[in-house]
Amino acid sequence: MYKIIVLDLDGTLMSSKNQILPETKKALIRAQERGIKVVLASGRPTFGMVKAAKELRLDEFGGFTLSYNGGRIICAQSGDRIYDDSLTPEIAHELYDLAKEMNINIMAYEEEHIVTVDDDQWIQKESFINDMPIKKVEDFKTAVTFNTVKCLCTGEPDYLEGVEKKFQERLGERLSVMRSMPFFLEIMPQNINKAYSLQKLCDHLGIDKSEMIACGDGYNDLPMIEFAGLGVAMANAVAEVKERANYITKSNDENGILHVIEKFMAV
Repeated sequence: MYKIIVLDLDGTLMSSKNQILPETKKALIRAQERGIKVVLASGRPTFGMVKAAKELRLDEFGGFTLSYNGGRIICAQSGDRIYDDSLTPEIAHELYDLAKEMNINIMAYEEEHIVTVDDDQWIQKESFINDMPIKKVEDFKTAVTFNTVKCLCTGEPDYLEGVEKKFQERLGERLSVMRSMPFFLEIMPQNINKAYSLQKLCDHLGIDKSEMIACGDGYNDLPMIEFAGLGVAMANAVAEVKERANYITKSNDENGILHVIEKFMAV
């Protein structure tokens, strides 16, 4: 029997209108009432996950948020940090120099806002998705004197695909580099991905990964979809996710998560 369901947000739990569909929300609350743990696992910063966590009543049922693509795990009920890792200011400064060399934009994260010298459509999208204001600064290195769980680079998808490979060549032995969306390139501490952090959570809860369902649609969901006992791809997922998943459900606009719960959790 599956004891835990892990859900990516954008393109998975959230509809294309950035909402949790009512039928899916009801099913997830029923699942929690029967003792199933719900984990929200996203590339979003923690602040950008609070609204969805409250809507699903994770604080009441003891669910978890896994933010920054796995860089931080928080118990919604107690507020305790189960796991936390971050980049130092010095590393963020190095990434800024590399981003400028590659002619792409970059942002860092303070607790409740985005710090950047840039302002493009994708930075605006990140701000909107997470309801986090943009703090535009003149000098990135002067402004970023804090640890940031990740840095996010943005650019045209075709161009960013090539940049991702160059970043991996330059940083791959020290940092984790992956695209979460075609226009988002995430740089985090080494070994940080959703699967690595979910193993930490399994250890904390005393459960085995075979008791876990993980659902996602994007490149950064691949590790957890391969890790979980049942890896589920959304119908709207990228091809690589569909190829490696155990099961393909309906799209995020068709209550795909509801379908998974009804089929595999008998809720």
